[in-house]
Amino acid sequence: MQQKIQVAVLGGGSFGTAIANIIADNGHCTYLWMRDQDNVRWLQEHRENTRYLPGYPLVPSLRITSDLVEAISATDLVFISIPSHSFRQVTRLIKPLLKPGALVVSTAKGIEPGGPGAFTLMSEILAEELPEVARGVLSGPNFAREIVQKQHTGTVIASSSQAVIQCVQDTLKSPTFRVYANSDAQGVELAGALKNIYAIICGMAAALGAGHNTQAMLLTRSLAEMGRFAEVLGANPMTFLGLAGVGDLILTCTSDLSRNYRVGYSLGKGQPLEEVVGDLGQVAEGVNTLRQVRQKAQELDIYMPLATALYGVLFEQKAVAEVVRSLMLGEQNYDVEFMGHNL
Repeated sequence: MQQKIQVAVLGGGSFGTAIANIIADNGHCTYLWMRDQDNVRWLQEHRENTRYLPGYPLVPSLRITSDLVEAISATDLVFISIPSHSFRQVTRLIKPLLKPGALVVSTAKGIEPGGPGAFTLMSEILAEELPEVARGVLSGPNFAREIVQKQHTGTVIASSSQAVIQCVQDTLKSPTFRVYANSDAQGVELAGALKNIYAIICGMAAALGAGHNTQAMLLTRSLAEMGRFAEVLGANPMTFLGLAGVGDLILTCTSDLSRNYRVGYSLGKGQPLEEVVGDLGQVAEGVNTLRQVRQKAQELDIYMPLATALYGVLFEQKAVAEVVRSLMLGEQNYDVEFMGHNL
């Protein structure tokens, strides 16, 4: 019989709520922590996250709190499901509260906003702020709404710690939720962050009437671009052939359930970026990730034509038609990366 543990999920957005619901439904003592006390009271009373997952009841045993000490002090496993801009702050808050041996996992798909030269992943924040704690990252093609609908879903836990991998697999697995393992935490995390850029691109393309040929080309070249970037940063490009890479890329780039895809679609229809982000009402990590990735690619001289093109459209007022023309008439190179070609 599987051992029951105490788990805390920090962050009451769509994904945090969804995995907290799974874990509570699996019989573990589960806390969902949210900073806003009014939101906590609403969820406690109505047992539904009407902002992010309307129409889906929360498991009765799920404990919802704004008290971080209550959520963390006796917890065996902590998931941090906080947007990248607040991730470090929350990590610092939990540091003195963690009990010895507690495990910490990031589910955030983004890069910490920073000044020139900064490029910090969430796993790197955990390493900096919690150096003695065993940690990992969770990422994959996981729309929260389909998780709570109990659609069959797969995800990836990546860690150098076998204890983290085993604990997360045991805690999250269910008849409809499967957890695969990977030791390349950096690759899994980069895949989750980078694909948001290309979801914006694919959303724009759809709004502009792109056909299936175009979308297939964009998806495939996006994958090549992601792998090229990740390899230079030290990740394993083969990671991008798995669920966290091509799986999440396909999901996010082909569905209007994706926040970043919706951002791109609205941009493609001519809506200004500031208005699009304001209307969304949720964090679209791809916009910040684009800034960070474009800067890093320039610094390391990494060829990323799609990301560079999107940056030109969003932040340099370049015309979409001009950018598309330059992409199609640019240098023609080998199809498949990492096959020994001199690229």
